[in-house]
Amino acid sequence: MGIKSFQGVRKDQNQDIEKELFKVSDFMTTDLITFKASQSVEEVIDILIKYKISGGPVVNDNYELVGIISEGDCIKQISESRYHNLPMTEDSIEKYMAKNIETIDGNLNVFDAAKQFLDSKRRRFPIVKEGKLVGQISQKDILKAAIKLKGQNYK
Repeated sequence: MGIKSFQGVRKDQNQDIEKELFKVSDFMTTDLITFKASQSVEEVIDILIKYKISGGPVVNDNYELVGIISEGDCIKQISESRYHNLPMTEDSIEKYMAKNIETIDGNLNVFDAAKQFLDSKRRRFPIVKEGKLVGQISQKDILKAAIKLKGQNYK
């Protein structure tokens, strides 16, 4: 005769921890360096170098996301000007920024966000709430979440 358990079916506690505690909004950066579409490429390059970042969101006056500018976008402008043997002009970044932007929901589980990073090959995703930019999550933020999770759940 086997042992009977009168406790009933138990909830999988690890799943609840992952879904409740590890949301993108818990790990996203909210103190962002943002750009305006009217800024010059040279000005953006100076900011990228000064703050040691590889890119950032481009917003309008209402803080709505209109694009993303990256080091690669700036390099394209440098390359074009050198190819045509022209000085770097005061072109705005609007011509070079990425305009078709994928965003991530701040309530998304960080593990689902990690999958999105792998599928899209992006380095960062902006988080938009009610049409306004509220933060950004990077691959490094996902790594920080994984380390924090390890300390709580891994055996």
